[in-house]
Amino acid sequence: MPTLTNRLAWLTRSLNALSAAAVMAMMLLTCADIVLRLMRWPITGTYELMGFLAALFVSFALAQTSVDKGHIAVDFLVMRLSPRTQRIVDAVNDAVCIVLFAMVTWQCVIYAAELKASGEVSMTLQLPVFPVVYGIGAGCAVLCLVLAARVVDNLRN
Repeated sequence: MPTLTNRLAWLTRSLNALSAAAVMAMMLLTCADIVLRLMRWPITGTYELMGFLAALFVSFALAQTSVDKGHIAVDFLVMRLSPRTQRIVDAVNDAVCIVLFAMVTWQCVIYAAELKASGEVSMTLQLPVFPVVYGIGAGCAVLCLVLAARVVDNLRN
């Protein structure tokens, strides 16, 4: 029987693909800007675009990194506990992380709505900022789903 975490795999892989696309865009933008600067024709707004892409890259990669258990963990004490106790500790840790990232998601939605209502745009390119903040919130929301699935999986076994 597939775990709940495995059922979310398509969503986390999709966000991870968007994250990879953001990294690729950052690389291409940087290379193009360097080459064009040598010809005295820099790309306007490179700094802004890099910031937007970096924010999306990090937030969209969170869920897949959590699925892969790629985050840093210091578990030299937990490793000495029984497997059942380890699962309980993991479930409690994931539950605390759900609360944290749910608050981040909630605040991102509120902040993005405020940015949209005020018409906030970036300084150089005059791009609206709120879609990036919504994207950060979406990445954190998917992370909450993954963590919730892990809590259920850990407590089920």
